[in-house]
Amino acid sequence: MELTQAHRNALRDVLQWRRDVRHFLPDPIPAETLTRLREAMDFSPSVGNARPWRVLQVSTPALRAAVIANFEAANARAADIYRDEKRAAYEQLKLAGLRDAPVHLAVFTEQDPAAGHGLGRQSMPEMLSYSTVAAIHTLWLAARAENLGLGWVSILDPKGIGTILETPESWKLTGYLCLGKAAFDDDTPLLERADWQARTSPLWKEV
Repeated sequence: MELTQAHRNALRDVLQWRRDVRHFLPDPIPAETLTRLREAMDFSPSVGNARPWRVLQVSTPALRAAVIANFEAANARAADIYRDEKRAAYEQLKLAGLRDAPVHLAVFTEQDPAAGHGLGRQSMPEMLSYSTVAAIHTLWLAARAENLGLGWVSILDPKGIGTILETPESWKLTGYLCLGKAAFDDDTPLLERADWQARTSPLWKEV
């Protein structure tokens, strides 16, 4: 299949309007939409075709409450690295949509999957986690194409999340995601809008 300028334009729109969403509407996500998103993740590349991501949809209120408590404790510890005005600015940031998002997804990486037979990860075992990250990014773009927002919560104790969800020892938390309809659309990152950090231009040069 040869893609056209229309495809490129559509992809650029999805990329431009993809945001790390922290403000959600509580509207439920239809089951068929979640199925499409799961199927989109299936298109993701993975080292050795190992497909190491393991996704738990966290719906039980008690489990969600434990995750929120985990976040709040980790966030309090994270605030301690800042002082004075920077700490005040940090404490004003909304860094997760855990209370509002209708769907929580805990995404783990299986550290020793039988699938793939070890191909491509002997010298770089981190490729398993990178494969899961690629699957998350695919989900992120697919969600935006469904007019949904996704937020990646990184201020967590990952071992604590594994304990809450009673996961196998070989599963390592890669991402805890909030998914739902964004309360508003924005093509500017929230941290840039809040004057926390402007977008920079990372190095790309020919050598």
